[in-house]
Amino acid sequence: MNRGERYRLTIERPAAGGRMIARHEGAIVFVSGAIPGEVVEAEVEKVQRGTAWAGTRAVVERSPDRIDAPEGACGGSVFAHIAYDRQRTLKSQIIDDAFRRIGRLSLESPTVVVASPVDGYRMRARLHVRHGKIGFFREGSHNLCDAASTRQLRDDSIAILRTLEHALPGEHLVAEIELSENIDATARACHFELPPGAEGSRLRSLGEVAGVTGATCAVAGDPRTTDLWGSPYVSDTIAGALLSRHARSFFQGNRFLTGGLTEHVLAQLEAAPILDLYAGVGLFSVSAAAHGRGSVVAVEGDPSSAADLKRNAGGHDVRVREEPVEEYLDRVKDRPNTVIVDPPRTGMSKEAVAGVMRLKAPRLVYVSCDVATLARDARVLVDAGYRLLSIRAFDLFPNTAHVETVVSFAAGE
Repeated sequence: MNRGERYRLTIERPAAGGRMIARHEGAIVFVSGAIPGEVVEAEVEKVQRGTAWAGTRAVVERSPDRIDAPEGACGGSVFAHIAYDRQRTLKSQIIDDAFRRIGRLSLESPTVVVASPVDGYRMRARLHVRHGKIGFFREGSHNLCDAASTRQLRDDSIAILRTLEHALPGEHLVAEIELSENIDATARACHFELPPGAEGSRLRSLGEVAGVTGATCAVAGDPRTTDLWGSPYVSDTIAGALLSRHARSFFQGNRFLTGGLTEHVLAQLEAAPILDLYAGVGLFSVSAAAHGRGSVVAVEGDPSSAADLKRNAGGHDVRVREEPVEEYLDRVKDRPNTVIVDPPRTGMSKEAVAGVMRLKAPRLVYVSCDVATLARDARVLVDAGYRLLSIRAFDLFPNTAHVETVVSFAAGE
């Protein structure tokens, strides 16, 4: 196989990342824009070590689950051509495949994937600014595409982005925009990320933008933030906890499922003391304390999120540790009864996994946005004596190949 060649392929099954698996003369081909069961004409985009990546150019035998979708695979839309119920089935299959192939673990039954409304679900987004336009990148590229086509953002959010396109001073002053909303979109903060050497003071000429309740700016990589107007914080009460967060801080992005996800995690917890690693602004730790689940230690290394965590923890039985998870685990001596981990997409580092295993907590709840690294870490935990109790997934990212998965582990007898 060579780049540019076209082949007629029968699509077999989904793969992590959004492509589908087909075969040509025994070689694996990862095909975008297809659905299992379809026969497609695909053009080879890349060949590496006997494996090919290809894009669908024509559908020869169409799946009944194929629906009309915008072309171009704008960020967050790799599954947009698939009927939503089939998307959830495919995500369940992706979870099963990752646990079987990467984790060498067999799940007893298909994983339930809790559904989300598709339109306007996103309350946190990172947008790119290029040549005076604001949008997402097309999958696998740095080419800008219209965020409205993905249906992830509310119509009023899209309207504000249009206003900002005309209002931003200078074509190259802002590189990225962090958009943060509360659940009902009554508060909306923007953080403008500037390229190195840019002068944030020029943004003061922007003036207040209707619909944006607060704005800040900073040069990329610089923790020092300049306030422009209003409040850069948005707040929600989730699972009984008031959670305020800065536009720069990480927070779950789905306005419809974050509450249900939190309540599910709380239902998995054993007795206190509880240790919450990668705690963010306190979604699980502060909620657990607000529910009277006992004392919690919350560990977060990002300065912005840790500042929000400290503020949100006020009045609750939560002790905050602002430091990398690995450093905390290297010196902690007290054993918690429950550990919650919600690591970034790369999963837990080897040092973090080793530190958690040293604690030998009776219950471990792992929240993951990447099923491949989750399956990898699950294998290590099982080898260390943990057993898998339950698994449930939440479709925080409709029309994408990503899924949030919660796995509960218990220490071996």
